[in-house]
Amino acid sequence: MGERLRAEGLTLAYDRRVVAEHLGIGIPDGSLTVIVGPNACGKSTLLHALARIIKPQAGAIVLDGRPIASMSPKALAQQLGLLPQSPTTPDGITVADLVARGRFPYQKLLRQWSAEDDEAVLTAMRATGVTELATRLVDELSGGQRQRVWLAMALAQETPILLLDEPTTFLDIAHQVDVLDLCAELREERRRTVVAVLHDLNHACRYATHLIAMRDGRVIAQGPPAEIVTAELVEEVFGLRCRIITDPETDTPLVLPLARESRARRDKTEDRAAAGVPRVSA
Repeated sequence: MGERLRAEGLTLAYDRRVVAEHLGIGIPDGSLTVIVGPNACGKSTLLHALARIIKPQAGAIVLDGRPIASMSPKALAQQLGLLPQSPTTPDGITVADLVARGRFPYQKLLRQWSAEDDEAVLTAMRATGVTELATRLVDELSGGQRQRVWLAMALAQETPILLLDEPTTFLDIAHQVDVLDLCAELREERRRTVVAVLHDLNHACRYATHLIAMRDGRVIAQGPPAEIVTAELVEEVFGLRCRIITDPETDTPLVLPLARESRARRDKTEDRAAAGVPRVSA
């Protein structure tokens, strides 16, 4: 696979607080790339840098060999779509009107709203199951419904690369699976490249074709989940002792946290070993 979108030597910071240094990643074309890691490790910050929401202190985001900093907003918006983690809904806007805003990058002085725009909006609303909500005010919806409406707006933008910051937030388990199934379909059937930040490691292992594991602003590992997800990696990244088995449904890695008693026994054994206490055989 090629890599249309790359991050090269990134230093990312908020004011004077450095979040990440010397980051380098490549997003495989046509992949469903998932970024995982503990809270405050830099996942969303990296995604925002990829979308040009924040400006790197050093390094560059490169799209098709060109720094995105040199691209016009409309040109970039035709290539990259972003669903932020907590988008702000304009007051008094209906579902259909919000989804239609995804077509803004294609509006020009001599090209106003078209049948193509209508079809893109309707297709996005059908895909996310919000068609029946078209005339409702977004402010009246539940958190899960609003999340699906915002996802529909991102889909209506019809970009070849879609960036999703925790797209399953506020969703129950059935709708989480629906959204992730949709992401897989976008990659498989529409040849989109999807990059998502997820908290659920097992969802990431099941759906990702490419996984990026981060901790403390560093990339610890990246590659196909089946190749990189080990008990050692999970403990290094999340500080969680676990077993890795094969998911019987998908043949992907499945992370099973050790039971409390098992963790306690292992901790005690390691403490004894560190103290030089010999192990007593039964």
